[in-house]
Amino acid sequence: MRDASVIEKGVKEPEISTVATDVKIVSWDSPSDPLNPMNWSQKRKWATAILTSLGGLVTLMSGAMLAPALGVIGHDLKISEAEASLALSIYILAFAFGPMVLAPLSEVFGRRLVWIGGSACYVLWNALCGVSNNRGLMITGRFMAGIGASAEFAVSRPIMNDCWSADERGKSFAISAFIPLLGPAIGPILGGLMVQEVNWRWLFYVLSIFDTFILILFIFFLPETHAQTILSRKAAALRKETGEAYYTPENLVSPRITERLKVGLVRPFRLLFTQPVIQVVALILAIQFGLLYIVHSTFATLWTTRYKQTPAMSGLHYIAIVIGCTIGSVVGGWATDRVWARLKKKHEGWTRPENRVPLIVPGAIMMPIGLLWYGWAAEQKLHWIVPDVGIAIFGCGYIVGGTAAQAYIVEAFLDHTASAGAATQLLRNVFAFAFPIWGPTLYSRLGYGWGDTVMAVIGICFGIPGPFILWKYGEKLRAKGK
Repeated sequence: MRDASVIEKGVKEPEISTVATDVKIVSWDSPSDPLNPMNWSQKRKWATAILTSLGGLVTLMSGAMLAPALGVIGHDLKISEAEASLALSIYILAFAFGPMVLAPLSEVFGRRLVWIGGSACYVLWNALCGVSNNRGLMITGRFMAGIGASAEFAVSRPIMNDCWSADERGKSFAISAFIPLLGPAIGPILGGLMVQEVNWRWLFYVLSIFDTFILILFIFFLPETHAQTILSRKAAALRKETGEAYYTPENLVSPRITERLKVGLVRPFRLLFTQPVIQVVALILAIQFGLLYIVHSTFATLWTTRYKQTPAMSGLHYIAIVIGCTIGSVVGGWATDRVWARLKKKHEGWTRPENRVPLIVPGAIMMPIGLLWYGWAAEQKLHWIVPDVGIAIFGCGYIVGGTAAQAYIVEAFLDHTASAGAATQLLRNVFAFAFPIWGPTLYSRLGYGWGDTVMAVIGICFGIPGPFILWKYGEKLRAKGK
């Protein structure tokens, strides 16, 4: 299997011989070893995908649900509009830094421990936000809840990579993203209803209760998926049982946890600053995610101010984004694997990470088209269905392009998918934090038509050249990065 060959490839005889002459290398017992997550049944793999996706649902709901309640929260806590908006966006800022630590930790201690610890941190701090009576606790609580929730960003895609082969990876990535896509729609809908009918504090209580339920399911039903962690535990059990020197190659190269942590915690930063392909993908994802969060943070305001709808009604329009994202998830996942299979067949079984790149292009084209459609329809105050169609096109493009870009990073850095993914997310989440800050000013000065035109131009300038650079020069850039 691929995992075993990767492990064996990293072994150097001199390093092994310096540890012990009778050392025994631990690997999978056979290509069909049931301990290897690659050999799990399809049912078990999909159950894992759904369970991790529920964590993503909470993560995205928690970011979007607060939007309709910002005015009420600001009034009750006696804070300004800018400070209330900070409580929304600082949650996203935490996503930039959390994975930079949590991702390498998952490569040392395993995916399961990081996911459980992150979820527990989210539940605690999110509940504290619900009882906060001042600006300090609200903003601190949101940031710490974001750190915990970022475990989903740090390990969910690596968990999928642990379980699925390259031929199925596009489909698995797309389908596993489906449930989280409901978050941006369900969040504002529930947020609008609770602000209108109950109390904004229940926004936090409901999510903490829901995530506690998911955490319990995760503890009882999701085993470890990280190959190196599984093999390390197998080696430790064999050493205890037999007294003989059973080790994995990684244990021999870095026998102490402190050494592995020292290397692992630096790895995402080294990847970001030394790997040109990660820098290109990080910029593409950053622009796209920033534009997405401008839309999310201003979408409810469009319907309450320009179309004079209630907060509850404004939340329903987020369903349009979800419909577009769902179409992008299903079609994009299928198309990504089809392109991969066709190029693999064309080159007689030879593959390269750049085979994931073509699907970035239609996504990068659809996003500006959707923004222009949505912006000018809102500017002319056309029937509500018209801007909703535009925003659905935008959401579809975001998922198609984003899924392909992240699949490319996985293929290019198979040995350290979590760290590579975290490296691409740092810039992405900084942009998602910063863009909504100037989004309302952009719309107030230019209107929805010209405001979205400016954003569409930004999307074109950064989203279109990137895929062509990766397709033509990706191999050279990866070689240079090494």
